[in-house]
Amino acid sequence: MKRRIGFLFPPGFQALDLMATTVFEVANNMDSGPHYEMTMLSEKGGVLPSSSGVGVFTEAAGRYDFDTLIVAGVMQPLGFRSTAPFLAYLREASQQSRRTASICTGAFILAEAGLLDGRRATTHWAMARDLQRAYPKARVEEDRIFINDGRIWTSAGMTACVDLCLAMVESDLGRDASKHIARQMVVYHRRSGGQSQFSALLELEPKSDRIQQALSYAKRHLRKPLSVDELAEAANLSTRQFSRSFRLETGQSPARAVEVLRVEAARAMIESSNHPIDVVARETGFSDPERMRRAFLRAFGQPPQAIKRAAREQAAFGSA
Repeated sequence: MKRRIGFLFPPGFQALDLMATTVFEVANNMDSGPHYEMTMLSEKGGVLPSSSGVGVFTEAAGRYDFDTLIVAGVMQPLGFRSTAPFLAYLREASQQSRRTASICTGAFILAEAGLLDGRRATTHWAMARDLQRAYPKARVEEDRIFINDGRIWTSAGMTACVDLCLAMVESDLGRDASKHIARQMVVYHRRSGGQSQFSALLELEPKSDRIQQALSYAKRHLRKPLSVDELAEAANLSTRQFSRSFRLETGQSPARAVEVLRVEAARAMIESSNHPIDVVARETGFSDPERMRRAFLRAFGQPPQAIKRAAREQAAFGSA
């Protein structure tokens, strides 16, 4: 029995969100398919232009017999307001659907409809704090690829919609199906919902040369304990002045920033070598593999062993 999926588009939607349809299209082309029936929806129907001018033909929103309802996002969510009929339809259709999802800034529309009240949610990392301020009843987690809180799903920015939809297919059809689709789409299978939004790490870049100097020193000496005193000395600042300046410029404590550098280096080492986990932990400055495992769970939502296994699968696929 095919599952019916409704894609609900607001005016001026982000055209890249259409990428989500490809996941279900490829699922339909599997030997066991078709599994999904897709319907494009807008408030009034007809050809709806995206923010880039690319249009999609839509049906007028009016039916409610969807297994899954997916709401696309817009480029400027802070200045966007949905009409009352659009929100009324979204609330009713969501209530009658098994699951409701948003892509990127579509989370603002779910929140506007009250669907994120009391729920964990994510969106594009650059808009996450704006979402939290605008809709304080939501529990926004800015550093996640996607979140599934009960029947409500939300994804991070743009291409994270692929990860979201692969997770839905995995829930519906099993891991082998989502793995097959990822290979057909030539994408990494698949980033877990708990994985960090890598773009958020760019916010670590400091404004001053002295703090940059300390970070560069830390990157070169990850095997060392890297105390605040040592980093302050590398920046030619007092410990107190360094700690205050570091947090002001990066938004993080020195200890948290060092952990970010270590997990990035450890992940790169795991994915590009055959070194045992304990060797990776030692080379990147973690005191033991268990400490590295906890840091990986905080940063990526999965342990080093899972990332190592996924890297091996990806390598095997690339050589097939």
